[in-house]
Amino acid sequence: MSSSKRPAMGRGLSALLKTDTNSATNAIAAERSVSGIFEVEINDIETNPLQPRSNFEEGPLNDLAISIKSLGIIQPITVRNIESGKYQIISGERRYRAAEIAGLESIPVFVRLANDQEILEMALVENIQRRDLDPMEVALCYNRLMVECLLTQQEVSDRVGKNRSTIANYLGLLKLSPLVQAGLRDRDISMGHARSLVGIEDNDQRNSLYHQCVKGSWSVRQLEYAVRAINQKKRSPLTTKNIDAGKSFSNQIGLPAKVIVNPNGSGKIILSFLDAEELKTALDRISE
Repeated sequence: MSSSKRPAMGRGLSALLKTDTNSATNAIAAERSVSGIFEVEINDIETNPLQPRSNFEEGPLNDLAISIKSLGIIQPITVRNIESGKYQIISGERRYRAAEIAGLESIPVFVRLANDQEILEMALVENIQRRDLDPMEVALCYNRLMVECLLTQQEVSDRVGKNRSTIANYLGLLKLSPLVQAGLRDRDISMGHARSLVGIEDNDQRNSLYHQCVKGSWSVRQLEYAVRAINQKKRSPLTTKNIDAGKSFSNQIGLPAKVIVNPNGSGKIILSFLDAEELKTALDRISE
């Protein structure tokens, strides 16, 4: 039997991490680089520069810090190993920030293997699942999933567990003017109001309608009616040709006539009469 030593188990991991298997500290780092839940010093964790959420409200963050100081972190944050003994947050930055405020020296983490794109995707999906996001934040997250993670609307739908039509409705908000988007963020209008305004193509007209809506405290239904009225007027312009056609009918029938022609060539003729006698006279002229 050969007297040569067999290679120590775990050498592959330590080689990947460029660690020395004789070092207990590096052996632990090698084990932690794959998976598991354990405590990590808060100074050895850094935030994710790809984090889609940039605004953490001070009040709720302080409330969470008080809770963490009393009960600790119940749900570990998710991180990835970036170098021996150093970690980067994938999700859970709010808990991390609150733990810093609470003065914790270490926090529980769960390690995952992930590249930059996977980290962005996970962070965006987790962000979307939060309940305090305004509709514009959700729309921007969906858009980033499509643009930066190269996902289709259907793939985004599968990732977040929402209907594809819901994804499309949120993405439609990105067509709105900055004024309307700001109003949606500030809760001056609802998602229903915003979706109605997407139906107006002209920004000036849209902004004007937005101001009327906010000033008059319109319901979604009132705004939808106003949008339909504007679009109907666009679809049925009163042109010189229409006026001439109306005059022609008036001359032949003897009743005021209005001709409305739609862009597709369809349309209608509206005849007006004062009483039954006037109508009878017009019918007699038609039957002659």
